[in-house]
Amino acid sequence: MTAVRRFLRTLAPAGTATAARLAVTGAMRSHPGRTRGTNEDAMLFDLPSPSTPQARRGALLLVADGMGGHAAGEVASALAARTVHRLFYAAEGPVPDVLGQCFVAANDAIRRHARGAPECKGMGTTCTVLAIRQDRAWLGHVGDSRAYLLRDGTLSQLSEDHTLVAELVRLGRLTAAQAAASPERNVLVRALGTRPVVAPLVWAEGLALRPGDRLVLCSDGLHDLVDAAEIVRSVGRLAPDAACEALVEAALREGGHDNISVGVFAVEEAAERPVPAVCGRPTRRIAP
Repeated sequence: MTAVRRFLRTLAPAGTATAARLAVTGAMRSHPGRTRGTNEDAMLFDLPSPSTPQARRGALLLVADGMGGHAAGEVASALAARTVHRLFYAAEGPVPDVLGQCFVAANDAIRRHARGAPECKGMGTTCTVLAIRQDRAWLGHVGDSRAYLLRDGTLSQLSEDHTLVAELVRLGRLTAAQAAASPERNVLVRALGTRPVVAPLVWAEGLALRPGDRLVLCSDGLHDLVDAAEIVRSVGRLAPDAACEALVEAALREGGHDNISVGVFAVEEAAERPVPAVCGRPTRRIAP
């Protein structure tokens, strides 16, 4: 069985960079699952065209898994997604600083909404973000949704689960097998909207991407049911859209007891198109 390697930052030493200009393509899919009446997951991705002003800010990939019941979780995850997206493309500064601002703003937006809507009291959401600028990716994360990197056939978990059992594993009080079987495995210790101050994990340094890398984001409705070997098989051999469909179907076969959301993104060398000359003078380039 394929194991998920823990990400130790050895994949991208600080200061390294890829020489090639990179292009990112991908897809996302979300399904309510077999037992839930609503879908409390929110997903978005923005891959700006090189010809747009947003291109200098980079690409944004996000999954959020809401909680709170009575559709409150759906409200929380949607608020997080909208707030992070808006501020990411509006704020100036280094990517880690911007991501930190995005998480603070999303936390405040959720709490403000809950104060004005009693039915939403106690709502919250996970939020896992990958921001890509030029040849590097930065992670912003809170909760137990996940981000993975598939590189050279090895799957590495980029995020860390902010759950009670994951904390106990990190402290050596539980084994990974005990944590996976624990009835408290989905108890979160960090989320957006649940406390006045949020403490997200935000990378200070970016991960250097390479052609051939695959990035995966998903909610726990997928990673609780689909093992690493299936993720490697689907993401490694299929185009992003087909890989998303295959992974959602795999989770449904395993019971689909929660909302299921997944995004798959391919990193490749950007194709350089020739620039023809017309009447002896240069023409504008068409953005790839």
